Amino acid sequence: MAIRLGAMRKGKLLGNIGFGLAVVALISPAILFFLWMLSLSLKNEVDNMAFPPVFIPNPPVLDNFIQVFEKNDFLTYTLNSIFVSFGATGLALLLGVPAGFGIAKAQAAKAAAVIMIARVTPGLSYLIPLFLIFQWLEMTGTLWPLLITHLVITVPIVVWVMIGFFEGLPQELEEAALVDGATIWQAFLYVALPLARPGIVVAMILAFIFSWNNFIFGVVLAGRETRTLPVAVYNVISFEQISWGPLAAAALLVTAPVLLLTLLMQKEIVHGLTAGGVKGG
Repeated sequence: MAIRLGAMRKGKLLGNIGFGLAVVALISPAILFFLWMLSLSLKNEVDNMAFPPVFIPNPPVLDNFIQVFEKNDFLTYTLNSIFVSFGATGLALLLGVPAGFGIAKAQAAKAAAVIMIARVTPGLSYLIPLFLIFQWLEMTGTLWPLLITHLVITVPIVVWVMIGFFEGLPQELEEAALVDGATIWQAFLYVALPLARPGIVVAMILAFIFSWNNFIFGVVLAGRETRTLPVAVYNVISFEQISWGPLAAAALLVTAPVLLLTLLMQKEIVHGLTAGGVKGG
């Protein structure tokens, strides 16, 4: 018996070690790239171009961040990104959560397939017709085309996530509300919606991240004063040379809000994903 318990503990220990090594192998490239980008942002150009490479700044400098704000209107671009991303995420939740509920309860598999197709279709497929429409409406160069086109990204994400959550909710609760005289909208608002809160949080975070990081719509539709942060990073690149320090600093400034949001909401994300997985099973 003791030998069997020892073998089980040893096997469990080896399994944990193997799992830990697999996790390290998966995340180490991302961590290495982030640390290297941080290193580039805190060094001058001489150290950035040195060979062999200098990884640890000695001493760290903030000139690259100062240069980014001095040569690029980063504050305006940040406000533009906040307006577009928060607006697109809010509208996506307003439209996508009820749509996900309706598709889930109607068991409309074809509608769900259309949502999936819209999600996986490249944004360039929508860009040309949308650009022509906004050009005809004389809206190019403003923030409204960006806000509207980002719905192409955010709405399918919200709908697809919410379909899975609403399908996993106990149907008896909604039926009991309907029997008690509630309308379908009252059952949605007072029964289904509170239970689906973890899914809404996950959908909100995913929609915000995809909207915040979108680049191609901003390049084509935005004007000089309406660019978003990903486009601002592209503007750091000059024709003469690539200044790795300012480029890395700009990339960090764009990445920081999404990274902080993910770290602050990680418990909600894990809870939402696990709740959806358990209910879906």
